[in-house]
This record gives sequence, C-alpha cells and structure tokens, in this order.
Amino acid sequence: MSIAKSLGRSLAPKVAELAPGAATRVVHEALDRAITGVGPLPGAAAAAEKQLAERPGDVDRAIHDVVENHVRYAAAEGFVTNIGGLVTMTVTVPANIAGLALIQCRMVAAIAHLRGYDLDDPRTRDGILAGLLGDDRVNTLIRKKRIPGTPMAIATAPVHDPHLDTLMATEVAAELMTRVAGKRLASTIGRRVPVVGGMIGASADAFSTWQVGRYMTRELLPRRR
Repeated sequence: MSIAKSLGRSLAPKVAELAPGAATRVVHEALDRAITGVGPLPGAAAAAEKQLAERPGDVDRAIHDVVENHVRYAAAEGFVTNIGGLVTMTVTVPANIAGLALIQCRMVAAIAHLRGYDLDDPRTRDGILAGLLGDDRVNTLIRKKRIPGTPMAIATAPVHDPHLDTLMATEVAAELMTRVAGKRLASTIGRRVPVVGGMIGASADAFSTWQVGRYMTRELLPRRR
C-alpha cells in the first residue's frame, strides 16, 4: 500500500480534471520515471536484473516474476485509488491513471530490458507505450493506419519517428482514461461501501496489468543483450 500511495503522490497531476494534454504529459513522465526509478521503486532495468539474479540464467522465469510483481503493485494501487467512492473522484482519478501508467510502463520496460532492448532508445520507448494499449487496441489502430505496426515493429524500426512519441502517449492516455471511467461506473455502488470500490479497482487494475504483461511477453522477441 505504501508503494501505491507513493506513486500517486509523486505522479498525480495537481488538477481537478485530466485534459487530454495533461494526461499525455502524465504518460511521458510515467515512462521516464518507470525507467529511471521513483520513490521506493528502482528503475526498470535494475528491477529486471534483480529478478534475473534470483533466476540465474533463466530470462523467461525472470520475466514471469516481473509480471507477477507488477500485478501485485497494480492491485494495491487500484485499491488505494478507488477506495474513496465517488466523493474523492477529482483526486483519485488522476492518481489512478498516473499510478497505473507508471506500473505498467515499468513492467513492460523490465520485460524489454530482459529481452535485450535498449531502454534509452526512443524506438524502444514508443514500443513500450504501444504495449500498454493491449493486443486488441493495437490491432485496431494498425487496421486504421494510426500506428505503423506492433510494439515490436515499432521498437525495432530502422529509424525513429518523432511523431510517434506524442501519438503513442495520446493513445495510452485515452486508453487509461477509458479504463478508469469504466471502473468508476462499475464501482458506483461503492458510494455507501467504499471498500467495494477499492476491491473493484484492485481487481480491474491487476487484471489489465496481467493482460499487458502476457501480451508483451509474447510480443517482444529476444534480441542480443
């Protein structure tokens, strides 16, 4: 719980409403802090190497551990930022979006590091953000020609397209806001029993994080480390 509170305090924008531009900035900041570290959490590469040290030479098991750890972080974050019911929405919605973005960025960045991708490469960073959208959303955007390819295709593109930085952050922000709005509708009953809202938030955030982790474990094929 202390980790979730720290994430919310460190990343939540100090606004009552999240405009699209503000949400995009939150996503970029979440990605930066996921890679460099924030509060009690070390950066993604350090977290990945720690898991690899505990699973000597077994990258796949280390990735499994990374996903499981971040699913637990997401559950704690989702509980804390959804426990207050509708009364606290103006504070907890930005915190929920920021915290979930950071946790999922950190998880995918750790997977990318273990698979041999350079986290300082802007192509890798755009691929990480693409992964947060999930399989179905990515395929939809490819069909609509909004993005050039899958997360791995973006991460391994011959050259970096600077336009993708803003595009991917915008898409991720919109996707996270949609997920959070859906949870808020589902947890309306939490107005009288706030803990119910927390449980719904914990389950939803944990499940979406697990889905992203499973997708990117399949998607990011190994490169030379």
